[in-house]
Amino acid sequence: MGVRLVVVDEHRLLAEALASALKLRGHRVLAAAAPVAGAVDLVIGRAPEVCLLGTAAPAAPGAFEPVVRIRRERPQVAVVVLGPVPSPRGIAAAFAAGAAGYVRHDERIEGVERALLKARAGEAAVAPLLLQGAFAELLHPAARPDDEGQRLLRLLTRREVEVLVRVAEGEDTRLIAAGMGIAPSTARTHVQRVLMKLGVGSRLEAAALAARTGLLDRVVPGPRRAP
Repeated sequence: MGVRLVVVDEHRLLAEALASALKLRGHRVLAAAAPVAGAVDLVIGRAPEVCLLGTAAPAAPGAFEPVVRIRRERPQVAVVVLGPVPSPRGIAAAFAAGAAGYVRHDERIEGVERALLKARAGEAAVAPLLLQGAFAELLHPAARPDDEGQRLLRLLTRREVEVLVRVAEGEDTRLIAAGMGIAPSTARTHVQRVLMKLGVGSRLEAAALAARTGLLDRVVPGPRRAP
């Protein structure tokens, strides 16, 4: 029997695409909505069995406040978070807020479907490795933010640090390339390497992580080529 659900994401196109895919697999989608903040009332009003809640920045402050609200107003609604590969702390925060599961946003639709069915059945819908990481983080808390910033900084080359600084300042690929005197394709490659090393899925997440850990405060200013 299909799951009765509401699909919510910051991006309407993604919410509607997920809703269409799940409908084709026999699930009853009551609504597909964006953005997350305004959609919480919709979830509370429709009272689905499961809410699939997409987030682009699980580490951002208040990222799981919608989960808290839904669980407070409609405790029978299971919430499955769909987001980028998070830190173990992000997984722990999702479950602490009341989420029934966490699915990586690069998961296949079959994996999303399995998570919805598990959540409806009252089971934890999360990959074992992600769950183990969350428990490890709870048992052995990570270093203080300053220490974490230093650790992340050691992962980057000097050029990648400059790229991160420019990303945090809101520069797009064209401006980064012009400012550093490199080709746009090279700038894109540097940005992708920075995202990979920091373990984030977008420039916005990279900037948020750098600010939260104090990473940028540790960067020694150097000569900058004007764009």
